Amino acid sequence: MHYGVTMFATDRTMGPIAFARAVEERGLHSIYLPEHTHIPTSRRTKPPTGDAELAEEYKRTLDPLVALSAMAAVTSLVELGTGILLPAQRDPIVTAKAIATLDLVAEGRFVLGIGFGWNEDELAHHGVGMGERRDVVRERMLTMRRLWTDDVAEYHGDHVELAPSWSWPKPSGPGRPPVLIGGAAGPKLFAHVAEYADGWFPIGGAGVRKALPDLRRACEAAGRDFDALRIVPFGTLPDPGKLDYYESIGITEIVLRVHGGDEGIVLAQLDDYARLVS
Repeated sequence: MHYGVTMFATDRTMGPIAFARAVEERGLHSIYLPEHTHIPTSRRTKPPTGDAELAEEYKRTLDPLVALSAMAAVTSLVELGTGILLPAQRDPIVTAKAIATLDLVAEGRFVLGIGFGWNEDELAHHGVGMGERRDVVRERMLTMRRLWTDDVAEYHGDHVELAPSWSWPKPSGPGRPPVLIGGAAGPKLFAHVAEYADGWFPIGGAGVRKALPDLRRACEAAGRDFDALRIVPFGTLPDPGKLDYYESIGITEIVLRVHGGDEGIVLAQLDDYARLVS
């Protein structure tokens, strides 16, 4: 079993370089950073956590690709990923190049975790409506896949128009980076996973066993190998029984939630996790 961590890295938490070094020193497998480009002050969209007020960390997130690049420069073993990046709020051509560059800098240690977005106003500021965000993400991801793999890449869709183009660098190797989609189980999400992703981030990790047969059927319908997917419970708060349960159903990787704070607070959590998973 591999154990990684995710934390809202902000301008008020332990810095990304020190955090990355601490995670690697403790033998943990991976680090994932979230993304919000900004948070509109409108209260039209309720916090996804169920809280009355959105936590301050959502407003202060670092750019994950920049922060992960800094982490890559001071580590050599830990896997580095986005958990999650929001393609509906990013230009796919620029983002494809940034990700390919990061994967090269990290020597093949980058994992692209993506999601569709939950904040209606945040999406709207990027010109994307809630009802179209899944289609926008799909086309932008298919475009990025072509930019990563084809010497001459092109894509023609409803939301992306890319005439034949050159774009280097390519990522560090074939099939890179792996793409994991975060979200709740359901036929729409599983159709996306089966079409253009390499795995699923069940956020929080609840209901995984019940959902796996549906994901398998989606893969079979798309001609994909279900057993090749990465199923990674994400943002989990651990206890020994929960970790044993995941292992019993064939899960081989879990991402544990670290509550952001100063160095003392974060290091204490990492020490607890290192003891737990040992």
